Amino acid sequence: MTKPVFRFAPSPNGRLHLGHAYSALLNDELARRFGGRLLLRIEDIDIARCRPEFETAIYEDLAWLGLRWEEPVRRQSEHFEDYRAAFLTLRRRGAVYPCFCSRKEVASAVACREVKPGRPWPRDPDGAPLYPGTCRDLPSGEIERRIAAGEPHSWRLDMGALRALLPGPYGYRRFDREGREEAVAADPWRWGDAVVVRKDVPTSYHLSVVVDDALQGVTHVVRGQDLEAATDLHVLLQAILGLPTPLYHHHGLLRDPEGDKLAKSRRSQSLAELRAEGLTPQAIRQRLGFAGQPTPST
Repeated sequence: MTKPVFRFAPSPNGRLHLGHAYSALLNDELARRFGGRLLLRIEDIDIARCRPEFETAIYEDLAWLGLRWEEPVRRQSEHFEDYRAAFLTLRRRGAVYPCFCSRKEVASAVACREVKPGRPWPRDPDGAPLYPGTCRDLPSGEIERRIAAGEPHSWRLDMGALRALLPGPYGYRRFDREGREEAVAADPWRWGDAVVVRKDVPTSYHLSVVVDDALQGVTHVVRGQDLEAATDLHVLLQAILGLPTPLYHHHGLLRDPEGDKLAKSRRSQSLAELRAEGLTPQAIRQRLGFAGQPTPST
């Protein structure tokens, strides 16, 4: 049997905090426990926000914690052609359509639909309103004209077409820290016509992550509970693209005293700041429940 393959996949759009440290250390712990391999992937498709100095800081922070990973590190920004190939497969299968709507136009269309029946418009698991389908049935001639004119557009999954093409049912297997597995039902339809290729970059988180996991042979995905709902959508993409579905483990999130999850956007205290205060890797590991694991030699 092949070795299990785990991966830790941060984005270089800010400094790592304790939540990242927990996820990285858990991936390392489980890779060791199951006799597997640990990969590091840099998820930098958002080229406008990702910065080289943050990528360098990721390597420094993880090495300071005592983590080791296989080389070379996969950087998503170097593999847009892989994601384009996957997108072209989606397009050939009739699974996507172009969308010319801005966020403001989507919000306006949803607001109009909420006023008429007097009830809230359905939301996706992230709380965003489901796309109302404004561009779903545009005439082919209009689509070609607008694309030829250079109008910015994204590409969305056509969930109506996919229900007919691949009705399911869908599911995946999750595992716990002892290796026990159980089946989990998935409901990708609750995401509506989700964006799989953005206007600003030729992919999306959802598309790139399933492509990367398959190309890298990832067998065990360990990530936070905030991405658990996204797994439903990833399972659907894996089915359309003919890719394997890994085992999944979604761990709890670290939260601040107010109960909010730690996040770069909230300027949660970074590992670099904790290091500057004098905390050691051993102290971080003990704080996060990994005191018995190896630490870097001095």
